[in-house]
Amino acid sequence: MKAQTISCAAAALALMLPMAAHAGAPDGKLQVKLLGTAVLPEGSIDKVEATTLALPAGTNTKASDNFVPTVAIEYFMTPNISVETICCTTAHHVDGAGAIAAVSHLVDDVLIVPATLTLKYHLTGLGAVKPYLGAGPSYFLVLDSKVGAGGKAALGAASADVKSKVGFALQVGADIPIGDKGFGLTLDAKRYFVKPIASFRNAAGTEILRTRHNLDPWVLSAGLAYRF
Repeated sequence: MKAQTISCAAAALALMLPMAAHAGAPDGKLQVKLLGTAVLPEGSIDKVEATTLALPAGTNTKASDNFVPTVAIEYFMTPNISVETICCTTAHHVDGAGAIAAVSHLVDDVLIVPATLTLKYHLTGLGAVKPYLGAGPSYFLVLDSKVGAGGKAALGAASADVKSKVGFALQVGADIPIGDKGFGLTLDAKRYFVKPIASFRNAAGTEILRTRHNLDPWVLSAGLAYRF
């Protein structure tokens, strides 16, 4: 996880440094942002779709939080309308909640790329602070997932697989220019709505549990912007 975070941060800096050599402008067509991001998922069970297990009433789950570097690239079609995409990977684990709150690490090493494209509307004429609203589709691409110690002990699972899933994101934030050279600060909040499926299998490869989850993370970011 540390290596992935360092690689992401290095890629972000490698992308931004050459762009900073271009003449910046507060009304430029392109804006690149280097952000620190908190990924705060929910992870509760929306539905048990199939099971051979006797799950106790009140069985639930929760997902861990994570903090990662992200890069956002934004293109302004007009002074008020832009499109933005983000680049990052985020890793999480899933613990028990409710009746199985004592069970930790049902699923480990869930590595996700939350590919997102939002259409944004920027409010102008409000002075230095430039607030915006956005919305658009997302695709939670799951690169990896493994059964954790709790999944092995409590469920008898030998493997766990979290499926990639299409979702939707709402966005609100503000850009704050610094001077007239294209630099600025940015604050951003996204709420995702996505329901991935987790599948657990025993040593024979038979599915013993399949659950759909309200992942629905808040993704909160702050950082530097450069527009040119």
